[in-house]
Amino acid sequence: MLNVKLFHMDTFIPTHYEEAIQPRMKISQDKLQNGTGAGSDFTGWVHLPRSYDREEYGRIKAAAAKIQSNSKALVVIGIGGSYLGARGVVECLCSPNYNLKKKNTPNIYFVGNGLSSEAMGEVLDLLGDDDFSVNVISKSGTTTEPAVAFRFFRAKLEEKYGKAGAGERIFATTDKARGALKSLADAEGWETFVVPDDVGGRYSVLTAVGLLPIAVAGVDIDALMRGAAQMMDVCVQEGYEENPAWRYAAIRHELYRTGKSVEILACYDPAFRFMSEWWKQLYGESEGKDGCGLFPASVEFTADLHSMGQYIQQGKRLMFETVVRFGDSARQLEVPRDDLDGDGLNFLAGKSMDFVRDRATEGTLLAHTEGGVPNVIVEAGEKNAENLGALIYFFEYSCGLSGYLLGVNPFDQPGVEAYKKNMFALLGKPGYEDRKAELEAKLGK
Repeated sequence: MLNVKLFHMDTFIPTHYEEAIQPRMKISQDKLQNGTGAGSDFTGWVHLPRSYDREEYGRIKAAAAKIQSNSKALVVIGIGGSYLGARGVVECLCSPNYNLKKKNTPNIYFVGNGLSSEAMGEVLDLLGDDDFSVNVISKSGTTTEPAVAFRFFRAKLEEKYGKAGAGERIFATTDKARGALKSLADAEGWETFVVPDDVGGRYSVLTAVGLLPIAVAGVDIDALMRGAAQMMDVCVQEGYEENPAWRYAAIRHELYRTGKSVEILACYDPAFRFMSEWWKQLYGESEGKDGCGLFPASVEFTADLHSMGQYIQQGKRLMFETVVRFGDSARQLEVPRDDLDGDGLNFLAGKSMDFVRDRATEGTLLAHTEGGVPNVIVEAGEKNAENLGALIYFFEYSCGLSGYLLGVNPFDQPGVEAYKKNMFALLGKPGYEDRKAELEAKLGK
């Protein structure tokens, strides 16, 4: 079972903080469980691992099997919560080099998450003449980045298969009843899956938003959901010993209250990189408002110990680290012996890479703690679908608790709209004409 450990935390904060914060924690727990807090219209994810739509879940599996049978590639079009969770799970469980591996599942390309012509063109080139399908993910269908990308890949599909044939290869994950993408999908007869009304994008990885691409990659989504359901049963409990989400939310809040402003998520597995990206959106959008909130950052150890390590060790004392630790690797390698021992590492000969990694982890924990950086350890167990499902739900639930402890709505993101309004005006979108001249003047155009 997932466990949260505090590494020599008594040197940084008072030991009675859990007792002091407990009344507010119980209030936050009640808000999540009963949907009585700010943003309660978007807390459908809280009970999702056991209350999800079984009929749609079956269709997700059938669609994944269809894509696996007729496509060499799946193009996933989405931005933010519409792709980060899925990519994180695929890379964590299947490898960051998933598309380069010999396998019996399609390559997966994630597009529509930026506005780079070169990146878009490269994926079009990589597809070549291969059979492919598209999963376009957008609640509204009008978000600029994915909507632009969909135009390119829909055109490529229709050019290759004709309009009717293309329609058999387009899967739209969108609003259940309204919006530009839903209307288009209904008119064209594309198969659709639902972005639930009560689940915000960054909490949606365990819905069709994430599950379809994850299933196409061959990940056992039954195990993923089973792990999330098990963690859901844990998180319904009250108490720091019983509920790891309470412990994590409490220590984050106390460290923030006592002056820390940055939380660094660290993992000693390169495959965790996009899970960290998903985590950064989850906490950044949920807490970063009203002039407050921890800034979420991430590092990949041990690589970043040779780049960011100096600042973490001796820079400004504004951060703490949360370290995700997995158990034994599925593949075990031992360090070879070298007769010349020119690098002086024969003392490691015969030792497993896991052994070396774990000693590096422990050495870093000691060094950073002694250097004034508090460390929280999230022990996630063996790296598999069930444990990753539990970890996803754990981070989501902890985030909801953290937002309520902070006194903000953890489920809205009003600040995201600011750049969009300026971008629309500068692009000349109808209805923004008055704003365009003002912005161009500020830019010196």
